[in-house]
This record gives sequence, C-alpha cells and structure tokens, in this order.
Amino acid sequence: REELSVGEKFRTVGRTITEADLASFLGLSGMNEVIFTDDLFRENHSVIKEKFIPGAMAYIFAEGLLIPTMQGTGLAFLNMELSVHQPIKVGDTIHVEVEVLSVRKTSKSDRGIVQTKNEIKNQDGDVLITYTPLRMMKSVAERDGLNDDY
Repeated sequence: REELSVGEKFRTVGRTITEADLASFLGLSGMNEVIFTDDLFRENHSVIKEKFIPGAMAYIFAEGLLIPTMQGTGLAFLNMELSVHQPIKVGDTIHVEVEVLSVRKTSKSDRGIVQTKNEIKNQDGDVLITYTPLRMMKSVAERDGLNDDY
C-alpha cells in the first residue's frame, strides 16, 4: 500500500437524501428550525422554496460516505473550514470528491497529518459544500495488517 500523495484524488459512492433522513436528523440533533419543519413557512418566507437540509447534516452525511475509505486509520480530527455554496435539497444524490492538499509526518513515525479538500456535489456535478479537514492518520506501516482483525 502507498502513503497518500499531494494531488491524489478520489470519489465516494453516492447517497440520495430522503425526507426520512431529514426527519431523523432533525429529531436526533434538535435542529427543529421552522425553515426545515414548516413547509408553509419555508414557501412564504424563505428564498429557498424547495425542502432542503441543514449544512450540518450534509457534512455528517459526507463524512459517513468517506468512512469506508479511512476505516481504522484516523487518529484525530484536528481542524476544518467549511463553505456552503448552494443548498442540498431532499431528493438530491450527493457524493464527495476528495483531493489531497498536504501530507506531512509528525514527530512520531507511526502517524502523519493530512489535509484534503472535500467537495460535496449533487447528481448534476454542482459543488454544494467545500470543506478542508485536517486529520491525524496512521502511517502505512502502522496500518499493515489492520483488516486482519475484522
């Protein structure tokens, strides 16, 4: 296996956002803002007329799509900047496109610091959200044999 390289790119599988997803997220998070829960309010008072999801939900779903690519390698989530460009609507199918921006070793040889640019895109290829997580991850040597235990 190879270490990550600057400029390396990959894409996750897609996931369609459903009304049930939105209801579950709002119930679990307590984000019961009327713009998400009252269709008449949204239609009459919002610039976005279609049912859309909170940015926090989009980020959580994006991280869920990324988990299979990082299984067992993450040590710490250190920092992130996030920009919302367009709303994600119920019915959109999202995926994440990732580009490795930087990779550096830490003072400990079994780990490194990786920053990526993650773009959440819809079925039309529109960039909806961009975020740049900084993560501490296990090195390849530390990951060898990781899946033997599963």
